[in-house]
Amino acid sequence: MGRSKILSVLAAAVIGTTMVTAPTLVLAQSGDTILKPGDMEKILPPSVFYRAQSATTQVRNSGGVKFADGYFVLASLVDTSGYSTAVAAKYQAYFIAEVPIKIGGQKLAPGAYGIGFIAGNKFVVTDIGAHDVFTVSSTTDSALKRPMPLQVLPDPVHGFRLYAGRQYVVFER
Repeated sequence: MGRSKILSVLAAAVIGTTMVTAPTLVLAQSGDTILKPGDMEKILPPSVFYRAQSATTQVRNSGGVKFADGYFVLASLVDTSGYSTAVAAKYQAYFIAEVPIKIGGQKLAPGAYGIGFIAGNKFVVTDIGAHDVFTVSSTTDSALKRPMPLQVLPDPVHGFRLYAGRQYVVFER
């Protein structure tokens, strides 16, 4: 093979690699990192306190974001089998924010919360005493190829999407 042919093949390989990794580079350039369940094993507690009980977290159904400055937003589905039907209807996951964020345009102070996707395409945030903090509309993503029980993905416009199946809300700092 001639030298010019080898250079052409290498150039094509570099261009192809750049095109494949471009979406990752956009996320990495902001410095924020989306956390997958494997990343959460070291930082997520095995159980959490909510409404006078402990609930086991589901690391396999967790996700979050580590922001460029080292702060976190974490979410994990929880085992709600010991809770009343009324509480379990709204409390599906535990949500921890180390910094102020906005969810669906609503401001949320740093803290630990219960969250849930509820009937009528709504998303509810409750404090750890199960009192409603706010409710916002959720969106259905019918184009999502691999829905998971809970995951965090980048939002194409701004911030991130917190999904439960195909339902999601957008959150950002």
